Amino acid sequence: MKEKPLIEIKNLKKHFPVKKGMLGNVQGTVKAVDDVSFCINKGETLGLVGESGCGKTTTGRTVIKLYEPTSGKIIYDGVDIAGFSSNKMLSYRKKMQMIFQDPYASLNSRMTVGDIIGESIDIHNLLKGKARNERIQYLLNRVGLNSEHANRYPHEFSGGQRQRIGIARALAVEPEFIICDEPISALDVSIQAQVVNMLEDLQRDLGLTYLFIAHDLSMVKHISNKIGVMYLGKMMEMVESNELYSKPLHPYTQALLSSIPIPDPDKCAQNKRIVLQGEITSPIDPPNGCRFKGRCRYAKPICSEQDPEYKDAGGNHFVACHLY
Repeated sequence: MKEKPLIEIKNLKKHFPVKKGMLGNVQGTVKAVDDVSFCINKGETLGLVGESGCGKTTTGRTVIKLYEPTSGKIIYDGVDIAGFSSNKMLSYRKKMQMIFQDPYASLNSRMTVGDIIGESIDIHNLLKGKARNERIQYLLNRVGLNSEHANRYPHEFSGGQRQRIGIARALAVEPEFIICDEPISALDVSIQAQVVNMLEDLQRDLGLTYLFIAHDLSMVKHISNKIGVMYLGKMMEMVESNELYSKPLHPYTQALLSSIPIPDPDKCAQNKRIVLQGEITSPIDPPNGCRFKGRCRYAKPICSEQDPEYKDAGGNHFVACHLY
């Protein structure tokens, strides 16, 4: 029997109007997320990669409804929550949490760490008094901090420690699904591995499901069961982690993987890096056809005329390319 996905995204779109002039007249539309579909099974991690501006973070924020979707379905455990009001979403906020990229800007500098972690506990009326304080102390210990840190403020911590506070805050309401929005990109390399290992331990112990957004392709391979590759608001390719790295189909994925740094100088010299040429398609009212056509070495006339269908190329290896 096929496992039922915890998260199922169908034809998700998030468009932002471009306004100009004193009257704020709409001059165009940025199609930040344009017809994206994927699903995540319970206990799995889906990695989402792509260069800056491709729509990864907007996808994550729309899935959790920090941004209202323009259209599409967000099915959580069998229920479409895309059209839910703020009041109706409140019960789902306990199930869905987010770890933000900037571990300082995402923390209120005027609140103590204990109040930051306990805020969501208070909002959902989960615990009070001694039980609340014990929960906060447990969470601090769980992410590698000490209970006395609860009385300090965010500016007193390093970047890695602040990100641990953000993780503790996300865990406070015992969620099932966490969106990790580039949680390690602002950290030192020596700290990144510690944070990723901790996220894996938490997933194993608590049965968590992750959407892991990142730039570091090596780290995404390490933590993800499946990987999706985005380009200018479109999903270009998605497949299990190992197969994406051993058999990338989309020309954009091939270029991304060729850019991964290799620590061995001899192997690095032998690596054939794919350098993308051409113009990047504007995300404002993009023309018909493939978004990647201006930089693709295999582009054909049909690529400028028709959007490639996002389809299974075999073995649950999905790709949006006219070559397949």
